[in-house]
Amino acid sequence: MSVDPPITAVREVVTRALAEDLEPDGDLTSSLLPADATATARFVSRTDGVVAGGLCVNETLFQVDEGLEIEWLLYDGDPIGPNSVIAEVSGSLASILTAERTALNFLGRLSGVATLTSRYVHAAGGGAQIWDTRKTTPGLRSLEKAAVRAGGGRNHRGNLSEWILLKDNHLAGLGITDAIARARDQWPARTVECEADTIEQFEEAMSAGADLILLDNMTVEQVVACVGMRGDARRPLLECSGGIDLETVGAYARTGVDLIAVGALTHSAPVLDIGLDI
Repeated sequence: MSVDPPITAVREVVTRALAEDLEPDGDLTSSLLPADATATARFVSRTDGVVAGGLCVNETLFQVDEGLEIEWLLYDGDPIGPNSVIAEVSGSLASILTAERTALNFLGRLSGVATLTSRYVHAAGGGAQIWDTRKTTPGLRSLEKAAVRAGGGRNHRGNLSEWILLKDNHLAGLGITDAIARARDQWPARTVECEADTIEQFEEAMSAGADLILLDNMTVEQVVACVGMRGDARRPLLECSGGIDLETVGAYARTGVDLIAVGALTHSAPVLDIGLDI
């Protein structure tokens, strides 16, 4: 499984980030350094975690100075501990310092997402797959979803065009059975997922032929009941969501559900502490 985001998205995001940092007059402080000064610097972790964001670092360095050279010692998806050397960059000192903060912002943010995802995957104990949501930083979705993959998680739909997800606000205007029938008629080749807040709604969604049913804010006991009603069938897939944290994810994973959605993977992941040491 690729843990890299689309390179086109990486280039676009890095271009915007560098413009934010350098317009209109460039790096005034680094312009004071001797033009021929060179250095080697290391990206070093200060704590435990999982690496993500390598392509963003490469692109940042490349856009600042094509002459910079980077050697990766660890890659996206690799575990790291305190004082782990992730990569070394060599070349113009001024260029390294100009690229430093933008590169670290990407590396720390995305490694934080991968690290938190890894903790959820470990806490689930293999009982269910952990996947993300659309609760991502605007403009960074494909990067953050790649970081989730680097942490051992899986990706829910990337945007509203990928498949149909009938949530409670949609169902306020359509009944479950009618909504699923309309979805099958208008988008026959797309996955149809339906939210269920109660066991009764779950039964209706299953009878109506949903491909995937979101068991939203249900207790562990309610989820066990729904899994039992599905029996040994491969479909519908069952997903849990709503307030599940590192303390409770193991209990939900042991119910027999297929997937557990955790918005915190992207909206609440702390930045991993990584520095650049000359």
